[in-house]
Amino acid sequence: MKRYTQTASLLSLLCMGLGQLYNRQFKKGIVFLAAHAAGLLYAIRYVPGALKGLVTLGEESSRIELVGKIYRHIPGDHSIYLMIEGLIVLLLAAVYVFIYWLNVKDAQHVERMRASGLVPRTFRQDVRALLDHKFAYLMLILPGIGILVFTVMPIIFMILLAFTNYSAPDHIPPAKLVDWAGFQSFVDLLQLKTWSNTFYGILGWTIVWAVLSTVTTYFGGIFVALLIQKRGIRLKTVWRTILILPYAIPQIISLLVMRNLFNGQFGPVNQYLSYFGLGKLPWLTDPLWAKATVITVNMWIGMPLTMVLMIGVLSTIPKELYEAAEVDGASRMRQFRFITLPMILFSTAPILIIQFAGNFNNFNVIYLMTNGNPVQPDYQYAGSTDLLVTWLYKLTLETNNFNTASAIGIIIFIIVAGLSVGSYRRSRSFREEDMIQ
Repeated sequence: MKRYTQTASLLSLLCMGLGQLYNRQFKKGIVFLAAHAAGLLYAIRYVPGALKGLVTLGEESSRIELVGKIYRHIPGDHSIYLMIEGLIVLLLAAVYVFIYWLNVKDAQHVERMRASGLVPRTFRQDVRALLDHKFAYLMLILPGIGILVFTVMPIIFMILLAFTNYSAPDHIPPAKLVDWAGFQSFVDLLQLKTWSNTFYGILGWTIVWAVLSTVTTYFGGIFVALLIQKRGIRLKTVWRTILILPYAIPQIISLLVMRNLFNGQFGPVNQYLSYFGLGKLPWLTDPLWAKATVITVNMWIGMPLTMVLMIGVLSTIPKELYEAAEVDGASRMRQFRFITLPMILFSTAPILIIQFAGNFNNFNVIYLMTNGNPVQPDYQYAGSTDLLVTWLYKLTLETNNFNTASAIGIIIFIIVAGLSVGSYRRSRSFREEDMIQ
């Protein structure tokens, strides 16, 4: 066995392709050298300016100047474009570093093979092996690039915005430049009274909404599923079909219809109540009634899906368990408590967590039913029924407070991710691979 040296590895670390050329893999070496040259040319031409723009976010804003007797528009720096260009450069740099790492690993692998007396594969054999054994990786490159460009990059961009002063009216490019502001957006949300009062109020309602919406749809679905699966119930298929209709109808249609039904002045619900002398109720105009209404409507829309899932789970529970419980004299309630509920929770704990996360960010129900109203005078750009996600929407598209909206987005992610991961790790679905019979 030859003595193992690291000459090729060191050469490939010095410059992409040199290690392959040292190992007499000339075609592969040329490919890596070309990638290295392209990376250097791109870095020399674009990287300094892009990184400078990312750090400074621009030095001169657009302006109107009098040139002679004519006013001319003098273009300046656009802070957001500079930030995006800097992000693109950083992502390309990460890709370049990954290719560099592959180059070093390849040279090291071939060097070890030669030291062991083995004959390395030729360039054609490498390509064939890549197509035969690494085909899945090749096919995943395109969706991986898509995720990088359309998911990872926007998330990073949103995070960066939270640390700037990008907001109306004083910091909207190209007329004005955007500056880095550190954690000021988070400090304002948590401490500045005009923002903190709104943030804590909406955060509290969002948590209450997420908990009640999840509990009502989840246990409501269990209750309806138990009724349908009860012995002696006829036409079960018909009942399932009728009860799944609210979920089958497009949600936007259902919510807009519900909004009209609960209209305080002309809605059919209040009209029927008036016929019976009960007066008109402020379903969507009173803060407390509006919150109760959206929770009820969300239950009506979300319960059918839970019902279908529960019917599937109930059909998998062995009937022998119930027969043994009846022999032991267990009541229906005890059978539900010690057999049905544990089996359901074990099977659907991840779904319950997903429903909670979805309700925490349930934009459609709130926006289409109430648009966040009724108005709350103490709130900043928000109403009584606004959730964090609908408030974020208003701050972004209606008032152009992009930095505050980005900070709220980060806080939403931390809360939802923390609660979801923590809850799942404590569930039996995570701790146990199989249900103990």
